[in-house]
Amino acid sequence: MEPQNTSTVTNFQLLGFQNLLEWQTLLFVIFLVIYCLTITGNVVIITVVSQDQRLHSPMYMFLQHLSFLEVWYTSTTVPLLLANLLSWGQAISFSACMAQLYFFVFLGATECFLLAVMAYDRCLAICSPLRYPLLMHRELCTRLVAVSWWTGIGTAFLPSLMISRLDFCGPNEINHFFCDLPPLMQLSCSSVYITEVTIFILSIAVLCICFFLTLGSYVFIVSSILRIPSTSGRRKTFSTCGSHLAVVTIYYGTMISMYVHPSPHLLPEVNKIISVFYTVVTPLLNPVIYSLRNKDFKEAVRKLMRRKCGIYGVRAKGIFLF
Repeated sequence: MEPQNTSTVTNFQLLGFQNLLEWQTLLFVIFLVIYCLTITGNVVIITVVSQDQRLHSPMYMFLQHLSFLEVWYTSTTVPLLLANLLSWGQAISFSACMAQLYFFVFLGATECFLLAVMAYDRCLAICSPLRYPLLMHRELCTRLVAVSWWTGIGTAFLPSLMISRLDFCGPNEINHFFCDLPPLMQLSCSSVYITEVTIFILSIAVLCICFFLTLGSYVFIVSSILRIPSTSGRRKTFSTCGSHLAVVTIYYGTMISMYVHPSPHLLPEVNKIISVFYTVVTPLLNPVIYSLRNKDFKEAVRKLMRRKCGIYGVRAKGIFLF
């Protein structure tokens, strides 16, 4: 007969940043502002790309999906973090903790695949500009996006299932601001060796493979850029993928340092700082970098604003005359 799960813990206590009690209010304001900017920026990207026909290209299609993902990815952790800062400790049920863990891993893995796909798209656009429209057609774009989402869904299933089947006998205090893999394994009173090894292998499969695929794309991109004779031409070409490279470096760097190791050896405070980068900072950088450094996108925003202001102006004028 299989052993039964003898967990006695029915809820967890997220400690968050309780070691910084005097900074709780300031941290709340900072994270709230970042969260609002992140949601607003990514929603603007989704809206503008949908409204402007000139942005209906593979690059902006991938960017739209990335923005949609970032809205949910940051919403998986930040609202609970804000509640934690207000209450100086937040209780979360076992089932809610497992649900948060699943969606966090699912969305994080999906982002890895999307970033790799976006790097491949830029590689084709720069290395084969004449054949790019034929190579990166709409049907292929749709398939790549679908594979990214479905692979992320499948990737999250096994770690979440294995964590949920561990025994948690107490204490129930998670020294983190959300239900993450390392602190949950540290709390378990049963053997986590198989779980650790499985998550380690899965992390290598997802993070490292996506990272090296992305790195390989940039090797081809850089080699193509170096063959451009003019300095201005090289600078202009590299600027088209520089923003993507910045996001990729921060995201993969923090995720790999966090999860690609055989045991959860990082100190809790270091763990939290690293987690802030890929749960709070990176989702904000997406709209900031892609919008502020992209002339086509900024022009599309101005065009949409003029059109909306014109519509509202005509309506207001009609109401006034009436």
